[in-house]
Amino acid sequence: MKDALREACALLQQGEIVALPTETVYGLAADAFNPAAVAKVFAAKQRPAFDPLIVHIASRGDLKTVALVPADIADTVEQLTKTFWPGPLTLILPRHPAVPDLVTSGLPTVAVRQSAHPVFRAINKALGHPIAAPSANRFGRISPTSASAVIKELGGRIPLVVDAGACSEGLESTIISIEPRAGKKPIFRLHRAGPITKEQLQQFGRVEKVRDVAGQVLLAPGQLASHYAPRTPLVLLEKPADFQPEAGKRYGLLSYTGADDGPYVTLHDWDCIESLSPGGGKLAEAAIRLFFVMRTLDEAGLDAIIAEPVSETGLGVAIMDRLRRAASGTGTGTGTGTGTGTGTGTGLAKSGMADAI
Repeated sequence: MKDALREACALLQQGEIVALPTETVYGLAADAFNPAAVAKVFAAKQRPAFDPLIVHIASRGDLKTVALVPADIADTVEQLTKTFWPGPLTLILPRHPAVPDLVTSGLPTVAVRQSAHPVFRAINKALGHPIAAPSANRFGRISPTSASAVIKELGGRIPLVVDAGACSEGLESTIISIEPRAGKKPIFRLHRAGPITKEQLQQFGRVEKVRDVAGQVLLAPGQLASHYAPRTPLVLLEKPADFQPEAGKRYGLLSYTGADDGPYVTLHDWDCIESLSPGGGKLAEAAIRLFFVMRTLDEAGLDAIIAEPVSETGLGVAIMDRLRRAASGTGTGTGTGTGTGTGTGTGLAKSGMADAI
């Protein structure tokens, strides 16, 4: 792994881009202070320039290098970062002038977090600069939680993938902005649900979800209505009775528990069933497996993927957010894209190779 870290850091210093593991998903990393390198991220992902990137810092003390924290939210920022950093919480804050326009899509704000993954943190620290790193997949597709999934998405487009196995969280970070209130707890605008839940944030402020509005300026990644989508059309089936299969078509079920007597499992003679939390119904396991299960079904040669909803409590809010965006790719409520698998081993996986080295 030391060789992997050295090679990744050397490439980043040279203005190249590399795929790195985080605790959430694999990220496509570039030196955040090098606009030419950041441009390579947008090109490799085919990402539109209006979609801002998350900037990752090596330590809480580095926050001042990328953001200007207003006095009226300074105490709140300190509370949040002490509690949730390093970890999967991204804060939208006023941007430091040192951050290039391309990183923030020209906005006066920057999305910033500190990753908890030891490999990412080591490279971040060794580089000596913040790292801009969106998910390491083509734009609009499902985020990768393994090195093998990155290679399927970006093989041949990037020089290096650092393989540190499967991601521990499996969902992208929670993103919030902070609105101060005199004499009261602040309001947290929830731009993207993630591993840090509403319930965890409520001890520090009031959480209000930001509603998606067509044509609005994107302040954070992952805000487009159609996102995280498999190539195979995906339908989020809120009620079993709404399912009307077409003769001759192959359907797969994205099930919560996969229970044999469940209302969705017994609904149809499915060609393929994949479960988020086999037999257990645990949201934490479901979050970790979500993108892997979506990729597995996407590669099964189906005509459509039918997704069973999960309870919208805790992590279930983030899971349902991803499922709804994956299902919104067409006017019929279906979507397109790929999922992701789990990874094993530690070391280097060269882009375009079938296995990690």
